[in-house]
Amino acid sequence: MKKKLGIAALIAVCLGALLILSGSMVITYPNEFAVIKQFGKIVDIREKPGLSFKIPLIQTADKIENEVLLYDLAVSDVMTEDKKSMIADCFVLWRIQDPQKYTQTLSAQKSSAEVRIDTIVYNSLKNVISSLSQEEVISGRDGELAQTIKNNIGNTLEQYGIQLLAVETKSLDLPDENKGAVYERMISERNNIAATYRAEGQEEAKQISNDTNAEIIVMQSQADAQAEEIVAGGEAEYMRILSEAYNDPDRAEFYLFLRSLDAAKITMRGGNKTLIVDETSPIAQLFYQIQ
Repeated sequence: MKKKLGIAALIAVCLGALLILSGSMVITYPNEFAVIKQFGKIVDIREKPGLSFKIPLIQTADKIENEVLLYDLAVSDVMTEDKKSMIADCFVLWRIQDPQKYTQTLSAQKSSAEVRIDTIVYNSLKNVISSLSQEEVISGRDGELAQTIKNNIGNTLEQYGIQLLAVETKSLDLPDENKGAVYERMISERNNIAATYRAEGQEEAKQISNDTNAEIIVMQSQADAQAEEIVAGGEAEYMRILSEAYNDPDRAEFYLFLRSLDAAKITMRGGNKTLIVDETSPIAQLFYQIQ
C-alpha cells in the first residue's frame, strides 16, 4: 500500500513539474512577437523566433503579428474641390513597428488598430480629394493620388507603434448617374485642347513654309545674278578673244573663213540645198577662193 502511494506521489510530482515546465516555455514563430508581461506590466518583448522561457504563474506571454497586414477600408463617398461626388475604395498595408507602444496604446488588439487606421486614412483621403478637382483626381489614379494620401498621413500612426507601408486605391470612380456627363465633358475638353495644338502646329508649319519659300527666292535670285555675271564674263571673254583674232592678220582670214562656213551651214538647213548669194557676199568669196 505504501509502495502504491509512493508511486502516485512520484507521478503527481512529475506531472506538476511538467506543468510548470510547459508553463515556463515560450515558443515564438517567425511571423509574431512574444510580449512578456508580469502582473500586467511589459517586462520583455521577444522578436527572434525560437524557444525561450518565462517565470511560470507569474509571467504571461501574449502573441502579436510580426508581418505585413492588410486592412480594407469600407467604400465611401468623397467630395472634390469642385463639389463633385466620387466613390472611393482603398486598402492599407501596415505592420507593427513598435510592439511595446502597440500593446500599451491599443492593448495589442488588432481590431483597435484597424479602427485607428480607418479613421486616419479616411480623413487623409477626404482632405486630399477635397483639395483637388474631379479631373485632377481622375488623372492621378495611376499612383500619384495614393502617394499624396500617404504623405498627408505622415507619421501619425507611429504613436500607436504602427508603420504605414502603403495606401492603395482599388477604385476611385464617379457615381453611376454622373459618369456619362463627366466623361463627355472631359472628352470635349480634350478635343478642344487637341484642336488648339493642331491650330498652333498648322500656324507654325505655315510660318516655316513661308520662311523657306522666302529663302528659296533669295537663293534663286542670287543664283540667277551669279549666272548672269558668269554669262556676261564669258561673252566679254569671247569678244576679247574674237577681237584679238581679227586684229591678227595671220588669223583674220582663217576666222573669216570659219564664220562664212557657219553662215552657209545655217542657210542650207532643211531639204533645200540651193544657196543664192551676191558675188560680193563673204560666202560667195569663200567659194571663189576654193576655185
